[in-house]
Amino acid sequence: MCLPRIDRIVSIDGDEALTEHGGTGAISILCVPTAAVGDHVMIHAGHAIQLLDPDEAAERQAMIASVRGQGFRL
Repeated sequence: MCLPRIDRIVSIDGDEALTEHGGTGAISILCVPTAAVGDHVMIHAGHAIQLLDPDEAAERQAMIASVRGQGFRL
């Protein structure tokens, strides 16, 4: 099972961004061209696929954490 992760953008350089959630990582933001530093994004396969408001990001992070707690390896 593949689940997305939720990260916050810390910097942008062209079509790529660095995100932070327990470390930093580079992602593509081609699918969310209006993304800005500080935005929360849903990431799948190295690509931001959706912008999320902070409340929705927290809710989805909690959902993903509960799935991990049920023994699924992500």
